Amino acid sequence: MAKMESNQLNQLRDIFARFDMDHDGSLTLLEMAALLRSLGLKPSGDQIHSLLATMDANGNGSIEFDELVGAILPDINEVVLLNQDQLIEVFRSFDRDGSGYITAAELAGQMAKMGHALTYRELSEMMQEADANGDGVLSFNEFATMMGKSAVEFLESSSSS
Repeated sequence: MAKMESNQLNQLRDIFARFDMDHDGSLTLLEMAALLRSLGLKPSGDQIHSLLATMDANGNGSIEFDELVGAILPDINEVVLLNQDQLIEVFRSFDRDGSGYITAAELAGQMAKMGHALTYRELSEMMQEADANGDGVLSFNEFATMMGKSAVEFLESSSSS
């Protein structure tokens, strides 16, 4: 869980930095509004003021990174915990022989059953990207990381269109 939190913190830090236009280590009302809009939210001016007031623990009128983490991380962890059981079920559906690992053949077979037949090249690229330790199979952690990246990429692509 600590590794997942660390990845989430790094992603959150990247997002924070992207919207900290003046690079002063805090988000102003306008920068916070831009961040929310990038996530596909369309808050009213009153909602943004209310959110800023709620998150601004030190009362200086802007949001520092630790205030953003304090407001968002508990929700992220709750979502992760809720989805952990579902992710285990999906992993088990791919791990046909119950070995605790997903082989390239198992991945290809399950993707084909789902109507997403992979070419050899697609399968190789997917395995190479997901197989962090290079042992030729996907552990649950590698699978979870791959699924997490897919979800983030999906969210990013859907918010930019």
